[in-house]
Amino acid sequence: MTDFPLAHLDARKFAALDDTDIALSPQLNVVLGDNGAGKSQLMKLLYSTTFVLQDGRVTGETSIREYETRLAKKLVGVFRPNSLGRLVTRTQGRSRAEVSVRYGNANDALEFSFASNSKTAVKITSRPSMPTVSSQDETDRPVFLPPHELLSIYPGFVSLYDNYKVEFDETWRDTASLLGKKPLRGPREKNASKAIKPLEEVLRGSIFDAGDTFYLQRWGLGNLEAHLLADGERKLAEIVRLVTTGTLLQSGYLFWDEPEASLNPATQRVVAKTIGHLAKTGTQVFIATHSLFLLRELVLELEGKDTEVRYIGLRADKPAQSVSSLDDLDFLAALEAEAAQEERYFSSPVDAL
Repeated sequence: MTDFPLAHLDARKFAALDDTDIALSPQLNVVLGDNGAGKSQLMKLLYSTTFVLQDGRVTGETSIREYETRLAKKLVGVFRPNSLGRLVTRTQGRSRAEVSVRYGNANDALEFSFASNSKTAVKITSRPSMPTVSSQDETDRPVFLPPHELLSIYPGFVSLYDNYKVEFDETWRDTASLLGKKPLRGPREKNASKAIKPLEEVLRGSIFDAGDTFYLQRWGLGNLEAHLLADGERKLAEIVRLVTTGTLLQSGYLFWDEPEASLNPATQRVVAKTIGHLAKTGTQVFIATHSLFLLRELVLELEGKDTEVRYIGLRADKPAQSVSSLDDLDFLAALEAEAAQEERYFSSPVDAL
């Protein structure tokens, strides 16, 4: 189980998150809203703060000044603004973004702010105390999965990112680095094998690496390079790899942006089961989705089954919502549009086509 689960976010004038005061589930958080409402920005903000705090546990850093430098650098690397102040919600005149992130089991929240004219300066006024650990493998590592799969670009990507200016945000580099970790051996390997079994059944094989290239050992058909797999298969293979290395095994944080991308409905059902399994066994999961199908599968998989789910609704013109039941969300334009289309199609299929 994650030692310090994200518990609460209060963000004011941070990018699209102008009025966001929400409780978070230690198990599964489903972020919903229209395009431009701030779904990815919310997850990237939580990813950035968690990355910096967990990294500090390894380095043993205690200086507030060093944390301010690292946090500012991470926010710029993840969001890729021309300057840090560009992340302040646009208003006339100068303004200031203010963020408070609270972690369960931690005594204080991480509280920081920065001005709209800031280049790289963040001001931290409060920071949680977390015990140091001896290595990265012993921390709860955050993972950010973008809609595009990373498995096929993994060979050489970290070196490319570190040595050249490339137009990818820093989450891609971080995740590629985690994909390169070696698989578990020993008692925890059995737990990992159990967790990935449903995904391997969909893939009809197991994932392994040979040097700097990933392969799928297709049962009865030999080995296939990751580049020869479908996009959806590579996304599933990413999760398999992150579980087998222990990054997402009964611990850690998963931020998954549009997990339904490139996946057919049958595979989305497997993804919903995988998300449910990760959430129930100790990984704190955040997903942002536009898929009504995936959302319904998650409801069927988890609600009423001893899993705490928070549905986070974002709208550009309203305060953010965090509720424990989908029925309590005020408005979900994309999902309601899909439901309306379904009703039109079955009531008058000729006209709908």
